[in-house]
Amino acid sequence: MQSNIGLQASKSSAIEINKVLKNTYMLLSMTLAFSAVTAAISMSLNLPHGAALIMTLVAFGLISKKDFSFMGGFLMVGLIVVIVASIANIFFQIPALSLAVSAAIIMIMSGLILFDTSRIINGGETNYIRATISLYLNIYNIFVHLLHLLGVMGGDD
Repeated sequence: MQSNIGLQASKSSAIEINKVLKNTYMLLSMTLAFSAVTAAISMSLNLPHGAALIMTLVAFGLISKKDFSFMGGFLMVGLIVVIVASIANIFFQIPALSLAVSAAIIMIMSGLILFDTSRIINGGETNYIRATISLYLNIYNIFVHLLHLLGVMGGDD
């Protein structure tokens, strides 16, 4: 009788985890599609690059309140160092620092994708909207900074 109850609890827990994971990635796909549409609109309106910096800083305030465990401390310190280096590079304009920041952001965001997905699977994150926002920001930052690195390598700096 006891093992039967434990088995049912395990099944309901797995169903709940799968539901959060499915909802997260469904919402993430819709968010990415929406981003593509808004990117096309912003390009047609020719918005300045400063708007992207402001939105990025606001977005980091969405994820900085999370309670990270395991890799969380390392990733949070990495984010803070990258933000400070980015702000410093606004004043110093060092191309090598810009490349280093982009490479660091790609590595940190890749780690955050693994970390966030692991939290969803292990039941650490039950709010699929918050999980989607976190994963979306990770993917967005990887995309933007990968474009920056590829642009420099292609001579379009």
